[in-house]
Amino acid sequence: MRLGVLGTGRVGRTLSEAMAQRGNDVTMGARDPSAVSGREADGELFEVWLRRHDGVRVASFADAAANGEMVFNATAGAASLDALHAAGEQSLRGKILVDVANPLDLSGGVPPTLTVANTDSLAEQIQRAFPQTRVVKALNTVNAAVMVNPAAVGQGDHDLFVCGDDGESKAAVKVILRDWFGWRTIHDLGGIDGARAMEMYLALWIRLMRSTGSASFNVKVVS
Repeated sequence: MRLGVLGTGRVGRTLSEAMAQRGNDVTMGARDPSAVSGREADGELFEVWLRRHDGVRVASFADAAANGEMVFNATAGAASLDALHAAGEQSLRGKILVDVANPLDLSGGVPPTLTVANTDSLAEQIQRAFPQTRVVKALNTVNAAVMVNPAAVGQGDHDLFVCGDDGESKAAVKVILRDWFGWRTIHDLGGIDGARAMEMYLALWIRLMRSTGSASFNVKVVS
């Protein structure tokens, strides 16, 4: 499958690596692809990381979106709309866009606040801006390593959430989450407005990370 991943940070690299390992053709999108190669990524130059990952290449946001049959938004939430506009409405039209981003505002320091909350969400803003794109919110409630390897926490016995207005698109994303990454329990929170809860959960996630001293954790719904 041809996949576009917008963003070359840790989340974008982790998703791209995991999906390329399954034989997918992955194009990572960057605002300026020529500036990425010399950047350090987890202790090594990005260009070195890229050479180690067959099936992954870097291009512009527009090229990555055009190449992908499905597109993942792994950009910083505050910059996501700009990145998606750079990708282009035509390149995203009719496609599933998996929104992994969180609208974190770090301008006031740590812990961050959210750029949007309560009555709106980043995912809803994206859906309004790109009405012909099928936005599905997923994976934003765990860190990058857990996204692609839930078994690393509690032997995989914990929960993930999705939401979106198009049922077929959510079903397609759930297949990827289960079959590619190994998620066993996925809660469908309904329409794209469910992203408000998923994004606002980050306030609790950040506090839990600080109190536990680890980002490798997740929640499980019990009744």
